[in-house]
Amino acid sequence: MASAAEQLAANMNFGAFSKATELHKRIWFTLIALVVYRIGTYIPIPGINPDVFQETFRQQTQGILGMVNMFSGGAVERMAIFALNVMPYISASIIVQLMGSVYPPWEKLRKEGGEAGRKQLNQYTRYLTVALALFQSTGIAFSLQAQPGVVDVPGPVFIASTIVVLTGGTMFLMWLGEQITARGVGNGVSLIIFAGIVAALPISVWNLLQQAQVGAISAIVPFALTLMAVVVVGAIVFMERSQRRLLVQYPKRQVGNRMTGGESSFLPLKINTAGVIPPIFASSLLLLPATAAGFIKPETLPAWAQWLPEVTRQLQHGQPMFMLVYGALIVFFCFFYTSIVFNPEDTAENLRKYGGFLPGIRPGKRTAEYLDYVLSRLTVIGAGYITAVCLVPELLVGFSGAPNAARALGGTSILIVVSVTMDTVAQIQSHLLAHQYEGLIKKSKLRGGRR
Repeated sequence: MASAAEQLAANMNFGAFSKATELHKRIWFTLIALVVYRIGTYIPIPGINPDVFQETFRQQTQGILGMVNMFSGGAVERMAIFALNVMPYISASIIVQLMGSVYPPWEKLRKEGGEAGRKQLNQYTRYLTVALALFQSTGIAFSLQAQPGVVDVPGPVFIASTIVVLTGGTMFLMWLGEQITARGVGNGVSLIIFAGIVAALPISVWNLLQQAQVGAISAIVPFALTLMAVVVVGAIVFMERSQRRLLVQYPKRQVGNRMTGGESSFLPLKINTAGVIPPIFASSLLLLPATAAGFIKPETLPAWAQWLPEVTRQLQHGQPMFMLVYGALIVFFCFFYTSIVFNPEDTAENLRKYGGFLPGIRPGKRTAEYLDYVLSRLTVIGAGYITAVCLVPELLVGFSGAPNAARALGGTSILIVVSVTMDTVAQIQSHLLAHQYEGLIKKSKLRGGRR
């Protein structure tokens, strides 16, 4: 027999959605916040020549700038006030999570601090975001000034204004993301990245069709990329919804004259526990050499470093060495980040604390070992799936001649879009479910009052 929650979920329809006024407010707030973000991606920082910068940017699209530009919805290409996007915040969040697992004071805050400890770690994340944004904006300011013709009036005023504007833009997006999470629907930071990728998608598709029309690429390429995108979306949805359920049993207990307990539940383990972090980390780490080499002239290199340009060329999109190293880094970060976000010892201890156990497995150390055994094998499947999803577009880049379109229609971008969409839809469903529960409670109170 279906539970009450399952029956309510089955009855959710457009009529239930139209009555959920609180959900309407949350959706409108989210949409307005994303529109504000998109407007900011078209406001350029003061003091640069847009035409000269775009020409310089086209020479750097094979590096990390191309990936960041894709995530920011073209803000880097326009050198807008939101050019840094939320990347410093994401980096700071990951660093704080890592430190929360290896640094004893922060680990204590994470495990024993409760709500106050979580707020303190969030505050550390904000401080670190400011530091990373200052560092990155300083590097961008000096890099822009070093390019001939990009800056109208070079000097300390341009450096200071660029640092303030870019850092302020990142902090505003961080605040906007937190507001979306609290007052809107979905994870705010993820939705901001999602909006950037989706906004850049039509432009990439249009450029792809234009290239096919003028004969710059084969007419088969658009159909191949579209088919690849459909297959990748289906694979991502299937794998992201897949999980291994471990049966958890709770013993019976006698309370007074009544026998309670004896219930069972499931401990769900996702195949892809690491999410989209591995490809983002791998791309950033692997494309740093290509980006750095773009600002170095080969003739200025010493004799012992003349091999660097060739290695850098091999580490660009579509090259065999790039795909080999990229896949290895994705697998490494899958295992590394999974070990950070899921601790078998903590899970086994929590099960033991509340009286739960896995049938046939002794509580405590044996349960932790079994959880680690299962999770390791799930991570092998998850790492293989993410690697395949991210390398398929790289294979197409090698022969399509349209790297920007291949990057926008597959790999990390589709993985982020599909994952965020599924998470947002799940949150909308949970709001509808809560609204229906509130309606049932009000009806039961009215009936009770009439009696």
